[in-house]
Amino acid sequence: MKVGYARVSTAVQNLDLQLDSLKEHGCEELFTDKASGAKDKRQGLEDALRFVRPDDTLVVWRLDRLGRNMQHLIKIVNNLNEKGISFHSLQENITMDKASATGQLMFHLFAAFAEFERNLIQERSAAGRAAARARGRLGGRPEKLSKKEVEMIRDLTTTGTPIKDIAEILEISRTTVYRYLEK
Repeated sequence: MKVGYARVSTAVQNLDLQLDSLKEHGCEELFTDKASGAKDKRQGLEDALRFVRPDDTLVVWRLDRLGRNMQHLIKIVNNLNEKGISFHSLQENITMDKASATGQLMFHLFAAFAEFERNLIQERSAAGRAAARARGRLGGRPEKLSKKEVEMIRDLTTTGTPIKDIAEILEISRTTVYRYLEK
């Protein structure tokens, strides 16, 4: 039996392309996740790995949909092979089982390329954030209070105004008042 596994990184993304490809390839059972590949716990993957039996084939749309990194991919595929379960990646057109030395070699090469690509994306993202910071653009949530309001908080606390009253005046929580006082 061919068993398909599909994953997208965020809930906003769509699984349709992967699911259509897996069905077209003849997958009779499909398991999915909407979670980052970096997450250790992915329920759909765990269910798929429990479901497959010897002589089955686990099919994914692309290698990077299965594992967090190269070591994780290799571990999963080696565990499948030890149980007599084959692995196939549609986009890379790799079928790996113990009987095929070429399949094993291709799997390791494509897994290395997938990890390399993911690392490049992370490096480019970090460089983009650093460039934005150098231009004075800070990431994250914008400040809730203006500099004038922060000064008012400091003035009111020095005159003994209770934090509860300051929070009510500015329509913010007491925690927010304390956070601005700590800055």
